[in-house]
Amino acid sequence: MHVLHFIKQFVFHPTKTGAIAPSSQSLADLITDAADLSNASSVIEFGSGTGIFTEKILQKVSKDTKFFALEINPDFVKATISRCPNVTIYHDSATNAKKYLHRLALKECDSIICGLPWASFSEGLQNELLDTIVDILKPGGKFLTFAYLQGLLLPAGIRFKKNLSTRFKHLTKTETVWLNFPPAFVYCAEK
Repeated sequence: MHVLHFIKQFVFHPTKTGAIAPSSQSLADLITDAADLSNASSVIEFGSGTGIFTEKILQKVSKDTKFFALEINPDFVKATISRCPNVTIYHDSATNAKKYLHRLALKECDSIICGLPWASFSEGLQNELLDTIVDILKPGGKFLTFAYLQGLLLPAGIRFKKNLSTRFKHLTKTETVWLNFPPAFVYCAEK
């Protein structure tokens, strides 16, 4: 997907597209490395965007890992399929992830990698998504999401970090990826 098309998605759908540009390869490597995907039997991606994380996930999971992605923006679903033709992706909200786990005869998953724009979400939507994540993640499972440095100063970004701290047993933050635009880091939360 061309950068100008990504900017158009940001302008017309700011609560569904949280950045003005796609994530960098460096951020994609950082989030997927932190997830330790080689040992995961089931992985879900929330918000595939243009498929940059999806591509890295597919490279790093074992052939036996059950993996699917959820994306609410139809243009991004097409972009992800274009980048990763063999991916299983559903055009749906991440709040409906449990339905797709059940299709795989699973109740829980090992890892959730997330590209959702948390700082642009209302408190209600943040809570609904976090409730879904806590519900479907196995004990000891990992939830990984990234945040932009400037988001740490926004009320929604502050609220999001607090919500993570209260819902997960362990919460850490990676180093900042300065080559990402805008600069970002990864939250690693363990249930």
